Amino acid sequence: MFQHHMRGYLHAALLAVLALSGVTAYAATADIEKKYNQSCATCHEIGVLGAPKTGNVAAWKPLLAKGEQVLVSHTKQGYKNMPARGLCDSCTDEDYLALIKFMSSPN
Repeated sequence: MFQHHMRGYLHAALLAVLALSGVTAYAATADIEKKYNQSCATCHEIGVLGAPKTGNVAAWKPLLAKGEQVLVSHTKQGYKNMPARGLCDSCTDEDYLALIKFMSSPN
């Protein structure tokens, strides 16, 4: 049920982005959501093996303090229990940053 509500909020946010920024922003946001669901959600949705949960601002705060470069490097190389490239072989550095921002934002 929580996921249903979260998806409803996400879809509302996507529609707001579409209204404010046009189709390009919507397509980019939808692409990041798709990559999140394919690669990140398995661990970050429920915190598997200590992964910071999506939307848990407090858990992400110390990680974000390390800086974007460090986070992208950790993602690409693997870090602690996270596999290299976060299981997203098609992701670019920009995708990783967008995914990190998506996961570290409040629900």
